[in-house]
Amino acid sequence: MRDRLTVLFGHPAYQLGDVFRARCPDHACLEVRTLPEVEARIAEADVLVVSRFWRDAWVDRAERLRFIQAISAGTEVFDRARLRERGIRLASAQGGNAGAVAEHALAMILSLTRHLHTARDHQASRRWRGLIADPERREMELAGKTMVVVGLGGIGSRIAALAAAFGMRVVGVRRSAADAAPPFEAVFPPDRLAEALGRADVVVLACPLTPETEGLIDAAALAAMRPSAFLINVARGRVVDEAALIRALRDGALAGAGLDCFAQEPLPESSPLWGFENVVMTSHTAGESRACEARVVDILVDNLSRLASGRADLRNQIV
Repeated sequence: MRDRLTVLFGHPAYQLGDVFRARCPDHACLEVRTLPEVEARIAEADVLVVSRFWRDAWVDRAERLRFIQAISAGTEVFDRARLRERGIRLASAQGGNAGAVAEHALAMILSLTRHLHTARDHQASRRWRGLIADPERREMELAGKTMVVVGLGGIGSRIAALAAAFGMRVVGVRRSAADAAPPFEAVFPPDRLAEALGRADVVVLACPLTPETEGLIDAAALAAMRPSAFLINVARGRVVDEAALIRALRDGALAGAGLDCFAQEPLPESSPLWGFENVVMTSHTAGESRACEARVVDILVDNLSRLASGRADLRNQIV
C-alpha cells in the first residue's frame, strides 16, 4: 500500500476520525455520517472504516480501495467473494466490544430477573409496587441457575465468565466440537441444541450470523426451552425467527426476552415486540461504550502496519 493513505470513516455517531488523526497524522482522513456521503466519497479512499453503511455495489466504483476495516465484529454485510476478486482485504473489529456486549447481556438478564424494567415503568407513573404474594412471580436470583450461551467467541466467553461470577452454571453451544473447560460445565454441538436449551434458565445468543445460524432459534428451539426461561439476543436479529418468538411470548411459552437486535432495523412501530411488558429492548447498542473509538482504531492501526510491511496475516482477518 502507499505510504500516505486516504482513510474514509463512515459511521453515524462514532468520533473515529479524531482518534485516528491523533494516532496517524501522516495519513489523510475523511469522516462522514450518512450512507450517501460514504457513497459520494468512496472513490477517494484507499482504506474504508465502516460496517452497516457498506453496499456491495460500490466495489466497482472504489478503484483505489485496498482495505476495509469493519467497525463491528459481524461482517455479514460484505460479499467476501467480490472483495477477493478485487483484491480488497477485510478485517473485523472482533474483540473490541466484547466487554461492552457481555455487560449489556448481563444487564438485560438482571433487568428481567430483578424486575427493573417494570420498576422503571412504575417510577414513570409514580406507582409504588407492593410485595408479590406468588413466589413464581417474584424476582429471581441467578446463583444456581443455568445459562446456555450459543456462540463461544470473545463475547460469548466473556458472558460466560460474568455468569459464573454470579454463581450460575454455564453450558455452551458451539460449531466445532470442544471439551468443556471452566467456566463451562458442558459444551454441546449444534445438533444437540435442543438438549442444551432444555437445561436453560437463561439462553444468551452471541453467535455470528451465518447461513447455519440464520433462524437458529425457531419455533422448535423455542418449544425446547422451559416456559420459565429467558432469551437474550446480543447476536444478530435474524438468528431468531421473530414471528415464532412473538408467538411464544404471546402464549406464555417464555418468561421473557432481552433483545438488542432485530430482523428489521430500526424495529417498525407496528412490531408487537414493543408491547410486551416482559421484553427489554435496546436499539442495537450493546456494543456501544466510551472506549469504542480507541479500540477500533487500535485494530485499524495494527492492520495498516501489517499491510505496510507486506504481511499476509491481518488482525481479525476475514479476507
